[in-house]
Amino acid sequence: MKPQDETRDHLNRETTTSSPSSLEGTTAIVTGASSGIGEIIAERFAADGANVVICSRDQKNVDAVAKRIEESGGTALAVECDVTDREAVEALVTATVEEFGTVDVLVNNAGTRFMTDFDVISEDEWKTVIDVNLHGTYHCTQAAGKYLKEGGGTVINIGLSSAASQRGTPHLSHYSAAKAAVINLTTTLAYEWAGDDVRVNCIAPGFVATPAIESGLGISAADIDRNDVERWIALPIEIADIAQLLASPASSHIVGETITVDGVPRIEEMPER
Repeated sequence: MKPQDETRDHLNRETTTSSPSSLEGTTAIVTGASSGIGEIIAERFAADGANVVICSRDQKNVDAVAKRIEESGGTALAVECDVTDREAVEALVTATVEEFGTVDVLVNNAGTRFMTDFDVISEDEWKTVIDVNLHGTYHCTQAAGKYLKEGGGTVINIGLSSAASQRGTPHLSHYSAAKAAVINLTTTLAYEWAGDDVRVNCIAPGFVATPAIESGLGISAADIDRNDVERWIALPIEIADIAQLLASPASSHIVGETITVDGVPRIEEMPER
């Protein structure tokens, strides 16, 4: 069969079945899903037909998210899980498999941060941020790996904008270091797991209108005007849409990439002459 014929055959199969961007019938774990980006990703996945398993450290918070998803016609399982606790992560994966049979998509979204100068970060504070953002990603990905490999699954890591992870962010040295490591892990693991048909990618958002940004900067999603061409802050759904693409077969040839979602690119202005 000629390459163009193979392409036509592929297109014909897609048009007679579900959309290549559909998540219908898949099962996705979304960590840190009690609010912000994780919550919207879970809602987006469920609206597109996925069974979503959502977790955070507080059961009542994820219970509320699961209830909203189910009231909207979706399927959700809420599990209390601290991603720094390996036993809790193993229990999360076990609960997912017992309920839905497997794990097709893992979104490593759980994270924590606080602003402080490097000189005054205590060892415990440093370890806390590294544990949640980096070790949490390690725990969840390794624990779910067996099932992801069985079905050619997808891992989506949530990183940090390229500027922050590559050049750093003042007063967030611990967080930037952890997220830079997550981006590097994405590339490395994508190479290691490619032979198992597991795609690993990363989304690197800039500022997003989450509750954390609202409390820190006083800006909420309601304040964003998409007629403003500056686009310096994203809506959570704009990040969720990228996650939905990466989780679906429509991105089958995107592997090991970090997709920066940061609005209008920042460029250096030329000095006046």
